[in-house]
Amino acid sequence: MNIEKLLKHIKYENINGAKLSAEITALCDDTRKITKGCLFFCIKGIRVDPHKMIKEIEEKGAAAVLTDNEADITGVKIPVLRTDNTRSALSVLAVKFYYHQDELLRLIGITGTNGKTSTSYFTEALLIEAGKRTAVIGTVGVKENGRDLGIEFTTATTPDTLELIDIFKKLADMAVDTVVMEVSSHSLALNKVEGLSFKVGVFTNLTQDHLDFHETMENYFDAKAKLFNLCEYGVINADDEWGKKLIKISACKTLTYGISPECDFRAVNIKYSPDGVNYELKYLESYVDVYVPVPGTFTVYNSLAAIAAGFALNIPLGKIISAVSKIKPVPGRIQSIPNNKKITIIVDYAHTPDSLRAIINSVRDFSKKVITVFGCGGDRDNTKRPVMGEIAGKFSDYCVITSDNPRSEEPMDIINQIETGIIKTNCPFEKTEDRRQAIYSAISRAEEGDTVIIAGKGHEDYQEIKGIKHHFNDAEVVREICKAGESI
Repeated sequence: MNIEKLLKHIKYENINGAKLSAEITALCDDTRKITKGCLFFCIKGIRVDPHKMIKEIEEKGAAAVLTDNEADITGVKIPVLRTDNTRSALSVLAVKFYYHQDELLRLIGITGTNGKTSTSYFTEALLIEAGKRTAVIGTVGVKENGRDLGIEFTTATTPDTLELIDIFKKLADMAVDTVVMEVSSHSLALNKVEGLSFKVGVFTNLTQDHLDFHETMENYFDAKAKLFNLCEYGVINADDEWGKKLIKISACKTLTYGISPECDFRAVNIKYSPDGVNYELKYLESYVDVYVPVPGTFTVYNSLAAIAAGFALNIPLGKIISAVSKIKPVPGRIQSIPNNKKITIIVDYAHTPDSLRAIINSVRDFSKKVITVFGCGGDRDNTKRPVMGEIAGKFSDYCVITSDNPRSEEPMDIINQIETGIIKTNCPFEKTEDRRQAIYSAISRAEEGDTVIIAGKGHEDYQEIKGIKHHFNDAEVVREICKAGESI
């Protein structure tokens, strides 16, 4: 594509006055992946600052460079262009360069602190029921109609812009027509999805997390709110205080969900059991019975979000309710592990104060005692550690504090920070760095009718310790312990 034709979609300044005549063959933001004729986007990394390498980038074959910062352009002959935000420009131009109109997919974006993954899979289930060729992109990878495609990407939740566009092209080649994707606050804050258009955006909730990156809850909210400038319909949790704020400022059409009377899609007469939840769905003046075979309070909200999204997508309500009744638990999200001890064992990704509170409270109605195993990740927001300790102690009958992914930190330092919160409660607890031992201890202590919650890692199949990932999966460990039950 001719560079002038491509650049008409952004504002820029030609800072070295080089002639704009090149044919752009690719877009690139990684100095290791430069190809001849590419347009290179200068984005400073942790270890490499391409603004100091413009001459080297030219020598590697780039046809032009786009920057939003001061750059060393001594002796550089290719065009060096300055724009206001290079990440934003990359998102906009990537869509224009790679993503053709006949390949456009219908996008559903889901954002929020908790519930993104479950809501994306609930939404996928009703889209498949409606006959749509559907893919999911998020924390557990890329799946097409439930089949894992084995596509890896560098970030934890939302792929970087060029990776995402490449995934879209692969999905379009497979005749996928609808994509449900988790949209993280990081990706929104860094403008990674700015050039995209979403049919539906879903807001689940906002609670303390990622403040090591966003610094304040207001910044965190502002990042999430960006999605609702990119979508036609916004499906918003009206029971959440930040959701109420989002409803007021959203430019898109909104549908609300929750249990409060003002919600468009409302759950009433909710009944919880170890096997799932039942409720009546109230929409306008109609009431419909809903059963979801996944336990927990969050299931009510996640299913309501999916139902409202399905409505925005014009899926008949009968198909929506039918699909919801056949939903399978998402691995590591309120995942119940069968056992012979006549106890409930749940593995869940809960790793924030609010999600930990919610998963514990969701099982109280059917549990004699609740035993909670949890930790906190290293190199992340450490202010939530004592908060999570206090929450676990307040709502559990017994706790085992252990390692999550300590990363570069000392596990006992993290555990001791959690302890400062739990000692404010009357809950008995124990501490152990060994997560396997922690799970064993909790299951050994449980009696018939009790619930053991193993929180924090969910679907993850590793523990990251001192920069090394060791294979570890909570569900696998539970099964191994229960299989050797005679020793418990």
